[in-house]
Amino acid sequence: MANTNPLVDVYGKGQSIWLDFIQRSMLDGELQALIKDDSIMGLTSNPSIFENAIANTNEYDVSLAALISRAPDTSNLELFNELAIEDIQAAADAFKDTYLQTDGVDGMVSLEVAPDLAHDSAGTVAMGLDLNARVNRPNLMIKVPGTVAGVSAFEELTAKGVNVNVTLLFSVARYKEIAQAYIKGLERRHAAGHPIDKIASVASFFVSRVDSAVDKQLVDLGSDVALALKGKIAIANAKVAYGHFANLFGSQQFTALREQGARPQRLLWASTGTKDPDYSDVLYIEELIGPDTVNTVPPKTMDAFRDHGTANTTLTAGLAEAHQQLSQLTSLGVSLDTITEELEQAGIKSFADAFDRLLASINSKKQALAS
Repeated sequence: MANTNPLVDVYGKGQSIWLDFIQRSMLDGELQALIKDDSIMGLTSNPSIFENAIANTNEYDVSLAALISRAPDTSNLELFNELAIEDIQAAADAFKDTYLQTDGVDGMVSLEVAPDLAHDSAGTVAMGLDLNARVNRPNLMIKVPGTVAGVSAFEELTAKGVNVNVTLLFSVARYKEIAQAYIKGLERRHAAGHPIDKIASVASFFVSRVDSAVDKQLVDLGSDVALALKGKIAIANAKVAYGHFANLFGSQQFTALREQGARPQRLLWASTGTKDPDYSDVLYIEELIGPDTVNTVPPKTMDAFRDHGTANTTLTAGLAEAHQQLSQLTSLGVSLDTITEELEQAGIKSFADAFDRLLASINSKKQALAS
């Protein structure tokens, strides 16, 4: 009997579905069921996800009390790190078989450096190395923001053999910088005599937020040409990025590294929950399915795709049309470069604000326990 689960079918098209969510209560049974029944191949976390898990539930209170009892002077940041590391280790262990069965391509679990390091390259490297050592799992990915500082931090971490998920990528130009930094990091590591065959990396390219920002300007313009581009630019932007991925990692430049066992840095589609109710709730999965990619999906969108999604290869078609749509946008006077720069800054602020609220919540819980 044919498998009728679209989530499973996506994997047959060369794309891995990862879960964009973590919470302690789902680490004992629920996550294992997603892996077994839905072929979920990895997991991503971020400060907003952890804020929701820790600040808005009591699932961490027992662990928090134990940590404070053991070391009452522990900082709020360190208390968070301890709680997050426990969750990430448990998730990584749940994906261990996936990691082994795919020879280290999938089964990855991501943990992000502190958001206040977004413009601090040295600080990002230091925290990335520290978290990598403390989690101590081969299927950990350290999440680093794709800022200017993040580009150099990513290259350095790659050269040191750390698996990295570069996040908050909105523009094709910044994606190309990140892809080159990956190659440079591998070249440096290989030149130093270290193996490069176990390094995994993804470039997290954000999708729906681009449409949300662009669509506002298109509606303001109001012309037929402008309105015809609504809901199209994020996917066009992603397809152009994928075109660069295919060219770069199929190039002579990467061939020498591939011969030493290096793997391409896969594009990962992030921010794939639909924000506009006028659009399909599975739009940013169905339109971006293709080989050598990942889509990290929030639970609500995952449920929707399982229920009524269709798994067809869509990413490799329409590249010329995508370029044309981006050209039309420019001709309308809408600057995608400006929009993606603003989205990067807003993304950093959003994560930083969530992280501040998270630490404040931990502090409140700590005060309550003390009294």
